[in-house]
Amino acid sequence: MHLSVKCLPLLVAGTFASTACGQALLHIDASAPARAPLENQLQMGATVSPSGERIGANSQYLTRNGKPWMPVMGEFHYSRTPADEWEAELRKMKAAGIDVVATYIMWNHHEERQGIYVWNGQRDLRRFVQLAASAGLDVVVRIGPWVHAEVRYGGIPDWVVGAMPTRGDDPQYLRQVAGLYGQIGRQLKGLLWKDGGRVIGVQIENEYNLNGPGEGAGHISTLKRMARAAGLDVPLYTVTGWEQTVYRSGEVTPVFGGYPDEPWARATGELPPKETYAFRFDSRVSGDLGAQTKASARGTADTDIDKTPFLGAEYGAGLPFMYRRRPVVSSDDIASMLPVQLGSGVNLVGYYMFHGGRNPAGMTTLEESTLTGGYNDTPMISYDFQAPLGPDGQQRPVLTRLRPFHLFMRDFGERLAPMTVRKPDVVPTGPDDLKTPRFSVRSQGDSAFLFVSNHVRQYPMPVQRQVRFSVKLPAQTVEFPRQPVDLADGSYFIWPVNMDLDGTRLAYATAQPVARLDNGKAGVVYVFAASAGIPVELGFAAAAASSLTAPGARIAQDGGKTVIDGITPGTQAAVTIRRDGKPPVTLLVLTPEQSEQLAIGQLAGQRRLVIGAQQTWFADGGLRMRSDGNPAFRFAVYPALARMPKADMPLHAGQDGMFQSFAATLPARSPEATFKPVRAARPARPVMIGGLANAALQPLPESFSAAAAWSIDLPRDTNRLDALVELDFVGDIGRLFNGTRMLDDWYYSGYGWQFAARHAGSGPLTLSVLPLRADAPVYIPKEGRPDFGGKEPIAELRAVRVTPIYRLDVKP
Repeated sequence: MHLSVKCLPLLVAGTFASTACGQALLHIDASAPARAPLENQLQMGATVSPSGERIGANSQYLTRNGKPWMPVMGEFHYSRTPADEWEAELRKMKAAGIDVVATYIMWNHHEERQGIYVWNGQRDLRRFVQLAASAGLDVVVRIGPWVHAEVRYGGIPDWVVGAMPTRGDDPQYLRQVAGLYGQIGRQLKGLLWKDGGRVIGVQIENEYNLNGPGEGAGHISTLKRMARAAGLDVPLYTVTGWEQTVYRSGEVTPVFGGYPDEPWARATGELPPKETYAFRFDSRVSGDLGAQTKASARGTADTDIDKTPFLGAEYGAGLPFMYRRRPVVSSDDIASMLPVQLGSGVNLVGYYMFHGGRNPAGMTTLEESTLTGGYNDTPMISYDFQAPLGPDGQQRPVLTRLRPFHLFMRDFGERLAPMTVRKPDVVPTGPDDLKTPRFSVRSQGDSAFLFVSNHVRQYPMPVQRQVRFSVKLPAQTVEFPRQPVDLADGSYFIWPVNMDLDGTRLAYATAQPVARLDNGKAGVVYVFAASAGIPVELGFAAAAASSLTAPGARIAQDGGKTVIDGITPGTQAAVTIRRDGKPPVTLLVLTPEQSEQLAIGQLAGQRRLVIGAQQTWFADGGLRMRSDGNPAFRFAVYPALARMPKADMPLHAGQDGMFQSFAATLPARSPEATFKPVRAARPARPVMIGGLANAALQPLPESFSAAAAWSIDLPRDTNRLDALVELDFVGDIGRLFNGTRMLDDWYYSGYGWQFAARHAGSGPLTLSVLPLRADAPVYIPKEGRPDFGGKEPIAELRAVRVTPIYRLDVKP
């Protein structure tokens, strides 16, 4: 990259017409040939389905039926969610752009007592996988035996931990693992890819870098042989690739990740800028991922970098709260990682977690804790994770920021996956260099995508002013846009270079591709999303001018290109390309807000675009919608439905640009809760320091005798009340009870705690709040940290709010 801030000549109508000062022309050389992938580097399992479909992998990317495949994977733990909610939640994930659901199989959730396996209710793995398949999702099962997952002993049952060595080739341990794997194999019989099912991958162990006697790469090979012997014959076998993981090269594929903060860290203040926000050109591990063991040598994933594709499994779609550190992340903190990861070469984005949950009831508590030798203290029940889909199916704002990128990968991943990462000449000196522009290009031949991010969590980024890009390709150099743009703090996006629009070349666009919709004889629609604060500019070859129409916009010739600007994003067609004897191609440029409200799925027998502020997913050929707190539903559909759909309430139809619009309003509800004090807080003991991390420890169980308590009355017929209960408290730890049964718990952080009313049971509830001391050595974000004002410790219940959930089913 050459960063130029001198006066630069601007080309207008093919001549040098003016000089602009203060511009930054950012160069990147993408002229070298793209690397050819290496084949037959990985020992895969059965790759062909009974129908002849194939899943494969080379050294760069996954393939499906011989074509490059770039799926999006999201983690959802079935045993942490009630079984009667699985179907809807899986379909919500599909509508959010998820292609593969990953799930841990937690051993102690199934065999808490030796020889007594439980595979029913919310532990019914087989039914979960069947529902995932019916929702159109592939499945990766993460079979452990050690999974971490913030679960007690990493998921290994107490009776195993107490009786034998674990995580190695000890014969007694392997006999017990064989029993687990055999059970899993029986549960998944007939559901694997080779059987016509959707289970395409198995992850073995987790965060494994042990190298003692009976450990190391040989143990991973042992586990893989045992999994195959149990019938788990699948295309993909993976291991987590961070913290110097060890395995035999070629036997398994490493998968990677990155998080926007480190809840497992000891720090009680803000962390330095995270590597997660820095483009990587020579490595794949994005900083500390919280492994429980430390390596003694360089890992196999480091030496395998040219032999295996860059696949992800744990890019944080949120973060957990741990007792000593409770970071709250914004939607931009999460979504801004995507251009960085894709621009660093990731060809499978895998999120942990995409759906939050709660630990099931067991013989003892099932959370990771320092009391049982864990490195971290986590809530006993809550596994909210600030995930895009909450434990009760609520859609968080982060989901809408992520979805346009997912849709982009679904429709354009085949083009992106084979592209090679191109490194600028000048890159930031490290994650803490906040001044140097952050960008990369991936290209193959003369086609490319530009990835830009100017967001780093908790650190203001300087505005990159008057920026233009120069991408050197094998046959040409593309400089764009014509008018320089400012990259504001917090901006991030993907822009195309020389993108084929069904026969017409789009030289560049200052808008992000989102989707391609083929309407047959009616033509093809390309959906773009405007980048916030940046005018939309589209460049085409000069020869394309006669075929372009752009109502309300400006079309000009500039340096051998046809440039269109002055486009107003919205639901009107921005540009139409008409060609003799071929269906038209339409470019639809949505506003950033509209692109975040866009869902795409099968509706009335056809793939359609749906725009709406409410949560939307697809089922039974129709739409399901959920709105938390607002009874008014507004949504738009393209292409138009042939006939008026049916719904729970009368629909009012209209027109919104290219879209058919609908509106319905359900009767409003105003449920309320009341609460009253039961016990006042007592003096809280100082927080202890210790454990493996030598950091703040969660208070001992006896410490909760100091908790304040309130009785909460919800509206009648709680079991049928479709609502979320928000518990607005300030303190250290909150616990919600029905009688003596704990329903949920929460570490205070300033992030809202919600609980589905229908899970509350009958009768009054009790909330206990352990007081928070001002000197507690725990990290709470400054936005959420209470102002003690000389009054401490604090244990307050400020409000209990009940938010009604409104639902609308639309049937074609």
